[in-house]
Amino acid sequence: MGRPAEAMQALLRRWKVCHPFMKPNHSAGLEPEAPLLLPELYKLPAVEAAPRLLGQHLVRRTEDGELRCRIVETESYGGAEDQGSHAYGNRRTARTEVMFSAGGAVYVYLIYGMYHCLNVVTAAEGEPHAVLIRAVEPLTERDAELMAAYRGVAVRKPSDLSGGPGKLCRALRIDKSLNHSRFDLPEGPLSIEQGEDPGSLDIVQAPRINIPYAGEYAGRPWRFYLRGNPYVSVIDPQAQSHRLA
Repeated sequence: MGRPAEAMQALLRRWKVCHPFMKPNHSAGLEPEAPLLLPELYKLPAVEAAPRLLGQHLVRRTEDGELRCRIVETESYGGAEDQGSHAYGNRRTARTEVMFSAGGAVYVYLIYGMYHCLNVVTAAEGEPHAVLIRAVEPLTERDAELMAAYRGVAVRKPSDLSGGPGKLCRALRIDKSLNHSRFDLPEGPLSIEQGEDPGSLDIVQAPRINIPYAGEYAGRPWRFYLRGNPYVSVIDPQAQSHRLA
């Protein structure tokens, strides 16, 4: 799996030029423990939580150690009225039941029979809101190396590694075995730690990806990402600046 060590080091050197947030490989790549994300964020509707998740740190615990990534792209699915949501019309099935959990639950589903997608359930219990994590950025060289090894494919640019829901799930070994776990437990397989203040970030918003079936909701600008970040999955030339309320 992965690329030869020399090729990986060359790739990492190129990444650092456009990737100022990558940190050195101190203490075997593990960053000092940060506080968990404030629980108030999980209580928000998805469209409010999605931009506030940008800049926060997604932590994945594996048999090889902890991986930490900065969230750089999200997409919100706003409850029973959202025609783009799996829970549109309060649809409760074996797949969507986790969306009705209290905010902070992990929702993982499979698309096209092969790609997993990671979601943060938000809002109150009984209100099916979720935020899809579309792209993440490794925080250290070790994180990048291990994620590339997990991907097991040629990684020529940052977005090849974790720019897209399926890519990031493979890079972090996320599958349906993590469904129904929680982000707000410090020792769980996944958690979210406080990172940057999203109010200080250059955030843009654009329509969500690949939901033409969503009727009047298809064009809602409910995808949020960091302007200029090389890990973002799809750059929309019509994206507009977003300011947090």
